[in-house]
Amino acid sequence: MANLDALRAGAQAAFAAMNAARETALPKSRVAVRHCANAIRAIHRDDEAGAQALIEQARALIDAMRADLREYQNIYFAGFVEDAQKEFAEAGITVALIRGRDLPTPDDLGVEWAAYLNGMGEAVGELRRHVLDLLRQGRFTECEALLGTMDEVFGVLTALDFPDAITNGLRRTTDNARGIIERTRGDLTSAALGAHLSAQLSQVAELLRHDGHPAEEQR
Repeated sequence: MANLDALRAGAQAAFAAMNAARETALPKSRVAVRHCANAIRAIHRDDEAGAQALIEQARALIDAMRADLREYQNIYFAGFVEDAQKEFAEAGITVALIRGRDLPTPDDLGVEWAAYLNGMGEAVGELRRHVLDLLRQGRFTECEALLGTMDEVFGVLTALDFPDAITNGLRRTTDNARGIIERTRGDLTSAALGAHLSAQLSQVAELLRHDGHPAEEQR
């Protein structure tokens, strides 16, 4: 039992180093998530330059976390790093989808597949927000195109039927995306029907204004 003190000291040193790495990485995760949320808000304001600047700041923090935790993979995969990666993927994918560009890949973003795909699923909600903004402006053609994009993303997610232990909850994200898409389809249909009815009523009113009412003419 002479080695008990040495074992205690070894455990103390190992855990202290691990905890220090975690305490270094964790604040970076929080700031990266905040940058990503602000980047998404920026692209909804049509401020792409601001969005890209925030995305690059988040990228630097995510890269730094990877370096911080290189020797501590148990912490790297404990959750908070993946949360930041998911938000980062969502921001990058949202910008690409709204601008109609090819999506960045997981390698482009430097994130794991599960984080990437969950971020893609979350981006569906941001597309709904953009569709609603366009609906208020009567831009129905663009809304239809975005709804088609949402359907395509959903098709990719539903094709990946693996256990949650591998995909980190992708099935739940996919189910949420389904509901978002159906609500968006309903909103777009209602708005289109309303616009069509309004146009028809305007045409009738215009005809009456030009032709007069038969009863008035008889009198």
